[in-house]
Order: sequence, then C-alpha cells, then structure tokens
Amino acid sequence: MIRVFMADDHTLVRDGIKQLLATAGDIEVVAEAADGRAALNQLDAVACDVLLLDLSLPIVSGIEVLRRVKKTRPELPILILSMYPEQQHALQLLRSGAAGYLCKDRSEDELVDAIRALAKGKRYLTTTVAAQSMEAADGDARHLSLTARECEVFTLLCEGRSVTEIAAEIDVTASTVSTLLAHVRQKLGVHTTGEIIAYGFRAGLVK
Repeated sequence: MIRVFMADDHTLVRDGIKQLLATAGDIEVVAEAADGRAALNQLDAVACDVLLLDLSLPIVSGIEVLRRVKKTRPELPILILSMYPEQQHALQLLRSGAAGYLCKDRSEDELVDAIRALAKGKRYLTTTVAAQSMEAADGDARHLSLTARECEVFTLLCEGRSVTEIAAEIDVTASTVSTLLAHVRQKLGVHTTGEIIAYGFRAGLVK
C-alpha cells in the first residue's frame, strides 16, 4: 500500500482526494495537514511514501515546506498539486527537489499515475513540463532562470499583491521580498514592477 501524506488548506479538496485515492486500491492517505507548519510538525512522526503538497499553504508556504523537507527527509518524494499552471512553477520546483508537479485541473487518473510513479522512485513529468524543459534547454525564456522562491514572488506580484502582502503570504520579511524582486528584475532584464508584470502577461504566465 502506498502511504500518502497530504498538505492542502482546503477541507473539500482534501476530502475529495481522499475519496479518489481510496478507490485506487493501492493508495491510502495516512495523514493530512491544513497549513505548512502543521505539515512540517507531523512529518517528523509520520511514515509515508509520498508527500502530496499544495503551494498555497498558510503560515508556512508550500515552497518553504519543500525546501525544509528536502533537508530533513531527502528520500521522500514530493508531488506538488497546485492551482498554478505548470508553466509558472513546475521547472523551478523540480529543480528545487520536487519529484513531480500537477496543476489541479489535471485528471483524477493522472494524479493516481503520478503518485504511483513517485512511490516507485520515478519522477513524473507532464507533457507541458517536458515541453518546457526543452524550451529551457534552448534558452528561450528568461523566467525559467528564476529560482522557485523568486518565481513565487514574481507570481504573487503579478497577481497584484504588495511587498507587505507577499511577505506575509510566504512568511519572510518585506526586505527579503524586496531583495528577491531585485533578483527577478535582474534575471528578466527589466527595471520596474510594471515591467515585471508586463513580462508575466507577455509570457502567458498571468491571466
């Protein structure tokens, strides 16, 4: 039996996934958490084969949970399940240690397939992520050079969040956010917040 730890802040989502995985026959949810801090605390005591992790967690963000878990339990495969499209975050998170990334609009069968693949020690790449990997190899998109944390700040800024709001969302100081945005501007080759947002729309990363 594949044991899954699930971290998602929406009760309805957790309940729906538990019902889905229960029908798979070889997968069970052994623990769940509604915020990042609870996930980190519980993971110390829970035996599991796959961590199913949402990015938009309160208190401690999913990206920070990923970073800390890869330090404490590097052998645990992490599947990101997020509302953010794969072209926004997937490559950066795979580079940061995630073993797979699925947008929440993917099919139920694909979620089950991804969990089974990770439990066998494999990575799971959707066709979207595979195509983006080829694009990154060709060096066509500047945003692909952003780290996972820089990409998170970039996305939140494009969604209209202020520096203070972003800091609260990802549990860092405002000065840290400002530093990350400076890195984003440098990597994108732009100089203002408006230019960052314009780049996000041109690249199809913001709707």
